[in-house]
Amino acid sequence: MVKDALGRKWQLGTIQVDYNLPERFDLEYIGADNQRHRPVMIHRAPFGSMERFVAVLIEHTAGKFPLWLTPEQAVVIPVSEKYNDYAKNVLNFLNNSDIRTLIDDRNEKIGKKIRDNELKRIPYLLIVGEKEETEGTISVRKQGQGDLGSMKPEDFINLIRKEVDEALSRD
Repeated sequence: MVKDALGRKWQLGTIQVDYNLPERFDLEYIGADNQRHRPVMIHRAPFGSMERFVAVLIEHTAGKFPLWLTPEQAVVIPVSEKYNDYAKNVLNFLNNSDIRTLIDDRNEKIGKKIRDNELKRIPYLLIVGEKEETEGTISVRKQGQGDLGSMKPEDFINLIRKEVDEALSRD
């Protein structure tokens, strides 16, 4: 039994009785009555299917995957179209460093972009504007914690790697 984020209990797995394989492999055992008997094989599928496993994982984490598992670890959000080129440079740098990153260069207000990406549960939002472009930094927001301040992209990579290493070493 596993409890999900809402406290509901789920049973993971199915049990199947198999009469076919013991016969195909000609399996036998000697019972308490000194007679030969054909065993019954029991198969246990812990999750039943990949789809069920993913559904239980989503339910258990309430859609907020751990950083090491989430499809997108960060999204770069330019304040306006003027900073799209810098945002693309940051995106390429992070992707080349194996940080799964997207860019949100829609023609929307910055508040809407931040809110939309928060709702997508992307762990880190990287806002870039004039100040960040001139200083070669990014403004970092972590989901659930808010603004972490400005930092160099190299420092952000180290932050992500440290967080992932810590999470994986706990398990």
